[in-house]
Amino acid sequence: MKLRIVVTLKPGVLDPQGRAIQHALAGLGFDGVNDVRAGKLLELDVADGTDDATIDAMCRRLLANTVIENYRIEKA
Repeated sequence: MKLRIVVTLKPGVLDPQGRAIQHALAGLGFDGVNDVRAGKLLELDVADGTDDATIDAMCRRLLANTVIENYRIEKA
């Protein structure tokens, strides 16, 4: 089974990487970009019998820092 795990910063958490991207876009002449938030996309190929609780545990224990990040699991 193929999974996509999308990890994003929680609202209110400062995002220096996103800010750097925003400034770089402005420097390249792309005006009108008001904000950029950077995140992670992880693609996993897991055994078909892997249950949702196990997938969730992988995210909470390793793939996302749940103090400052949210994650979303997409089954492909």
